[in-house]
Formats: sequence, C-alpha cells, structure tokens
Amino acid sequence: MDVFAFRNAVIDDYQHFSRSFAKIRAEDISRTIDEAYADGRFFPEPLIQLNPNFVKGGSIDELVSEGVLDAECAKIFRLKTPQDAAGKPLTLHKHQADAVAIAKRGESYVLTTGTGSGKSLSYFIPIADDVLRRRKQAGGTRRGIAAVIVYPMNALCNSQLEELEKFLRLGYGKGSEPVTFARYTGQESNADRERIARNPPDLLLTNYVMLELILTRAAETDKAIRRHAQGLRFLVLDELHTYRGRQGADVAMLARCVRERFNENLLCIGTSATMASEGPAGERNAAVAAVASRLFGAPVKPENVVTETLEPVTAGGAAIDRAALRRAVEAGAPADPTHAELARHPAAAWVERNLGLEEREGKLVRIAQPLTIAQAGEKLARFLLAAWSSPDENERPFFAFRLHQFISGAWNAYATLEPPASRFITLDGQ
Repeated sequence: MDVFAFRNAVIDDYQHFSRSFAKIRAEDISRTIDEAYADGRFFPEPLIQLNPNFVKGGSIDELVSEGVLDAECAKIFRLKTPQDAAGKPLTLHKHQADAVAIAKRGESYVLTTGTGSGKSLSYFIPIADDVLRRRKQAGGTRRGIAAVIVYPMNALCNSQLEELEKFLRLGYGKGSEPVTFARYTGQESNADRERIARNPPDLLLTNYVMLELILTRAAETDKAIRRHAQGLRFLVLDELHTYRGRQGADVAMLARCVRERFNENLLCIGTSATMASEGPAGERNAAVAAVASRLFGAPVKPENVVTETLEPVTAGGAAIDRAALRRAVEAGAPADPTHAELARHPAAAWVERNLGLEEREGKLVRIAQPLTIAQAGEKLARFLLAAWSSPDENERPFFAFRLHQFISGAWNAYATLEPPASRFITLDGQ
C-alpha cells in the first residue's frame, strides 16, 4: 500500500464529507472557505517518523529453558494467526525482557517507550507467568483475580482484549484458556457481569472510573469482585502520562484504595510514552520514578524505569556525504532492492539518521522532531516506499514507518454586517 496516496485519499474524503453539510451561496464567503481548505488549514502537512529497530532481548523459548518463565509461556506467547494457531516463536525486545526481569524480582516498574514498542507484553508476560506458577503451587486450584489492568479509554481496553484473545485463546479454544481474562468497563451486559462475579478471571481489564465503582458500589456483582480480588498481585496503569491534574489526583487516590483493600504489597506497573524529555537520562528516569511513585503510593526505583534500546538497520560505514547522497538521489529509488543492498545504500543511511534515530548521551534514541513530507522530499518519500517493500528473512520491512496526519474540525465562518464587497470574513470566532 502507498501510504502517501492513502493519506491524500483520506484528506479528499474528509473534505467532501465536511463540506457536504452546507451549500454556501455567497461568493465571497465560499471563496474564503475554498482558500482555507486549499491552504491546509484543517489538515496540516503530515509528519513522518521511522519505526525504530529494537535491540533483541531473547526469545520466550530461551527464557523458558533458563527457568525464568513457566513452560506454558512458550505455548502462549507466540506469533499466532487464525490460520496458524500454534504460531511461531516470539523474540522479545530488550526493554520487554528487562521488564520481565524486574517483575521476577518482585519490584514495581515503569516502561516508558514509544508507540509500537510492545508495552503490553511487558506486563502480560510476567502476570501470566505468576498466575501459572501459583496455580501449580496450589495444586491446580484457581486463586481469584491476580491482576487489575486499568486503561484510560475503553478503546484501548478493547484493543488489548483482542491482543489477549490472540495469545490466550488461539491454540487453546474458548473456555480452555491457561490464563483467563475479562473486560469490566461498563460495556458489558448484566449477564456478563454476573458471569464474571461467579467465575472471576485471572486478569481483569477495566478503566479507572469503573474500578472506583467496583470499590464503592453495593451491587452484589461488585461485592463478589471485591472478594475475588483479595490478595491481588498486580496493579497496572496503562498510559501513565494521561493522568495529570485533578484526574491524576483521583487515580492516585484510587491506587491507594486498591492497595489498602486488596494487598499493600502488590506489584505496581506503569506504561507510558515519554514522560520527561529534559536533562540527562539519569535525571529523566528519576523524574519518571517520582511521578510513578506518587501515583501508585508505592516506591518505584529510578533504575526500574525501563526505556527502549535501539539499533540501526543500516551499515555503520554507509556513506552519507554530499557526493554520495547526490549520486544516490540522482539515480532515484532502487528498483526491487534487497534488504542487504539497502543496508549499504547512502540514501537509506541518510533517511535513518534524519527521520529515525539520533544519538544522545552515547545512546541511539528516536529522533525528537519528526519532519514534514516537504522537508523529507518527494524522492525520499519514494525511497521509503521501496524500503518498506524490502523485507528481511523474518518478513520485517527494512524501514517500517508511520505517517502522522492531524485533522481539525471545520466549524463556522463569521462575517460582519456590511455588503459582500466590503464585509470582513473570518473563520476565527471571537
């Protein structure tokens, strides 16, 4: 798929949709509106940023063979599809493996990494491992709700529910999941809530509003869930950076209520996009740890703030000097290049170092400021498409990238009361 052509199609569809609700008869007003759309007022130029290549942290199979994870994890956490329910071995990123190691020590942590970095696996894996091991210790007896995972939006909760279905249901069948899970957000029917109350899951996915209702309501279903959550092992707050101001204070109080009611020593996990961007890495991690500790009401060590570790896909010796780049650009995007050929291509190296990665404190990090398409250039856009269609032996594109398009809603046009030839027209309401 040509993502640039797709973006243009989305914008065209948006224009037709947003302008279909009114027919403007006044020529001067219609002209003002036309100019606003032509100038991109409601859809600024998109920003482009590469999805980085993460340093590997070992496979699930390796962690099982080392005794770090329960043997069943090797069957659960695999790359599965409806056509291949058995799946293929799953290799973790280093930050995911680091999170698993911290959880195995029984310490709280925060994973602060970018979009597409697999943050959910950083808590699904240690929670599933803990459930499996404790069940074996109890002779196969289930022990109630082990983890409450709190999402700021139901859309995120629903997305993660689908992710769990992929790992825990594919290859096992509905009703035979090795680790059970359920959503409890207010979207469920009475029958669903009663079923959860009678047969509690190991993992309960919810939002902070519903969690507060569970803690305070006198409904029999909520009372049952509170009983089943005694001895809770994990509390996860997804998207920590969304909790600020009054809402942050509410969530902080809620976390304290959960710990006081169910288990003072439960393990707290937070995930987030970048929460602190100023200062050296040590200071940033200390700031994130302080915020997380305040939210959870429990200590999170600065060394338990897990960040992503990136590596380049282009060869270190690829030339990006002016002469090499000029030759590469004049030659145009290569036709059907291999992964190895792109790794040595000057334009590929330039793209990665200008759209993807930068070095900070001796470590590769995501580039701080994405570029616009105009800044990147038309020829480099074509090069990105060529790189996207050149996978390695694991079917991973040479460059996987995201196109960010922001769209604001078209609203009202305002005019003074003078005749059309002299009146003032603006789209900015006072």
